[in-house]
Amino acid sequence: MRPARRIRYARCVRRATRWTSNRPDPRQVVVSDLSLVSIGLVVAAAFLAGYCVRPLKARLLNPGLDGGDLPQEPGPDQQPLAWLSDLVELLPCPLLLIDRQGALIHANLAVRDSYGDVVSSLLRHPALDDTLLRVDGGDIVSATVKLDVPVARALQVSIRALPHIDPGLLVLALSDQTQQEAVERMRADFVANASHELRTPLASLIGFIDTLLGPAADDVQAQRRFLAIMQTQAARMRRLIDNLMSLSRIQLMEHDRPRGRVDLAPVIANVADGLEPLLQSRNIELKIDLASGLPSVRGDADQVAQVLQNLLDNALKYATRRITLSASPVQGGVWPAAAGVVLAVRDDGPGIAAHHLPRLTERFYRVEEGQAGRVGSGLGLAIVKHIVGRHSGRLQIESSQGKGSLFSVWLPRA
Repeated sequence: MRPARRIRYARCVRRATRWTSNRPDPRQVVVSDLSLVSIGLVVAAAFLAGYCVRPLKARLLNPGLDGGDLPQEPGPDQQPLAWLSDLVELLPCPLLLIDRQGALIHANLAVRDSYGDVVSSLLRHPALDDTLLRVDGGDIVSATVKLDVPVARALQVSIRALPHIDPGLLVLALSDQTQQEAVERMRADFVANASHELRTPLASLIGFIDTLLGPAADDVQAQRRFLAIMQTQAARMRRLIDNLMSLSRIQLMEHDRPRGRVDLAPVIANVADGLEPLLQSRNIELKIDLASGLPSVRGDADQVAQVLQNLLDNALKYATRRITLSASPVQGGVWPAAAGVVLAVRDDGPGIAAHHLPRLTERFYRVEEGQAGRVGSGLGLAIVKHIVGRHSGRLQIESSQGKGSLFSVWLPRA
C-alpha cells in the first residue's frame, strides 16, 4: 500500500473517532448507529494498525528503508491486546472485549460508568451464550438480553469477531433499550387502560346527550340536572386522562435519579394553600406538623409536591374531621434504615381492610367510595409509588378498620 493511501486511511479513522465523540449520550443512541460504527472502528483500526500504521511509522522514522524492510503484519506471537484495549477505552460507545467463552478481557470507561453493576450478570446470561455460538467470520450478530438485577434492564448486544487479531477475540457493543421498551409498554398500557376506564363516563355522556336531544328537549329542569351530571362525568374523564399522562411521564424517567435539593417547608405550604378551598367545603381541618431544623431532601420539587397532593387528596376521600400532615427527620433504624425525612399523612376515616393494603398502589385499584361519595381514578397511589421509587425512597401504608390510615414516605437527605 502506498504511503499516501496509508495516510488517508489513518486520517479517516481519526475523523470517524472525532465524529463518534460528538454524538449524543451513547446510552440513548440506537444500536444501528453508534454501536455499529464503534465496532467498525475497532475492526478498521485493527486492520490499519497491522497493515498500514506501523509500516508507515517505520518508513517515516527511517526514510531509507525499502518495502522489503518494512514491518509486516503482526504474527501469532505478538500481543495486540494492550493497544486494542487502549483504543476501545477511547471510544464513547460502551464496548467489551471478551473471548469466545464469554470471559471478560476489557471493559471501557463507558461500560464501567453506565453498566458496571450488570456486566457480570450479562456475561453469565444464557441469551448471551446462545449469541456467542452464532458469531462466525466478520458478520455482526445482535441479540437482546433482559436483566432483572439490580433493576430491570433490556440491553441490545452486538458482537463481532476480530479475525485479523485473534480468532478467539470478540468485541461486544452495548445499547440500553430499557427506555424504548418502556415507552412501547406504556403506550400499549395507556391504550388498554384508557379505553376501559373512559368507556363508563363516555357512555354516560352519550346517553344524556341523546336524552337532551329527545325526551328532555323541552324540559328545562331535566336539562339542568342532566348537564350537572355530564359536567361531573367530563371532569372525571379529564382527571383520568391527566393522571394517565402524569403516570406515563413518571415511568418514562423512573431510572433517572433526581439530583436537586428540595426544601420541604415551602413545598408543603404551597400544597396546603391549594387544598384550602376543598378543605373548607368539606369542613375538614388540615393540621401541619413540621419538625424544627427540617433538612433538605434529594429530589424533584414538583414530584415531591405531587406525592403530597395525591396523599392528601386520598385522605380527603375518607376523612371525617381532620387530616394530619407531618414532616420529621430520621437518622435510620428499623424503618427506614438510612437518614432522611419522613412525610406522613394520617386521616381519621373508617380505615382500610387488611386485604386491600398490598394492592393499593396498583393502577386502577379502588377501595369502596369515600365519605363524600368520591370515586378516584385509581391512579393516585400508583403515581406516588413510582415517584418514590424514582427518588430511591420508601412508601409504607398502615391502616386498621375504624382507626383511620397512615401513609408514610421516606426520602433520602440531600
